[in-house]
Amino acid sequence: MFSEASISVARHWAGGGVMVGALAVLGGCQTGSPAPEGLNTERMEKSFVERDCPAGRCATVEVESLRFPGASGLSEQLRDELLSMGSGITNGESDVVASSWKEYAQTFFDEAKAARERVPELPGYQAVFKAEIYDRHAALTTVKLDSYVFTGGAHGMPLTEFMVIDERERRVVTLDDMLREGQTPAYREALSRAHLRWLEKQQADADFAESWPLSMNRNVAPFADEWRVRYNAYDIAPYSYGQPELRIPAEALEGIAKPRYLER
Repeated sequence: MFSEASISVARHWAGGGVMVGALAVLGGCQTGSPAPEGLNTERMEKSFVERDCPAGRCATVEVESLRFPGASGLSEQLRDELLSMGSGITNGESDVVASSWKEYAQTFFDEAKAARERVPELPGYQAVFKAEIYDRHAALTTVKLDSYVFTGGAHGMPLTEFMVIDERERRVVTLDDMLREGQTPAYREALSRAHLRWLEKQQADADFAESWPLSMNRNVAPFADEWRVRYNAYDIAPYSYGQPELRIPAEALEGIAKPRYLER
């Protein structure tokens, strides 16, 4: 069971995390801000803290997300995608995606409690989720979804995914939607060239490139002047490199991407 209270939130993203108190759940009280092209956003914050746990080792779940008034389907897609990013990371047996933040928090706390029974000195589990507008141009909105889940060990696991929304059609689009038919191999070639530029910038040697080969990636944010392709930790580099982001100039995508996704 959780107790619940409301807090007010700003019309735009502000720096800093959410302050949480013991045994508290802070629900979001939202205000809307009109976005260009008519897609409105509301900011939503929630925070959950485990009950009946050792001082300093209680598990927490913090959420800073967005909703789209008048576009409930997009709001649900965003929520479900964030929830899925926090599933299957812990050592628990359940990797079923929760249907709500409250359900996710309860499952997370149950796993934390079971882990402490095995290892009493285990630090508190922590799960942090955030959604924010990453880019908006030409009636395209890209939302950056971030999660960080810590369940002991040297560090937690960060994940980032892009949610690209066509504001004209009020739908989420994928890489397949953005590419011309039959141009996936050409996209891979452009991605490979971007990877070579990234390796050069990192001053990586041949052994590094062989140990951490490039993999196909559909996690694309289409900016006006370039496409940004984000990889997660361990995908193409060690954890210490963070989450590499390869950049493909817009001119390199001419004939590969549909004109809609190269609009300035």
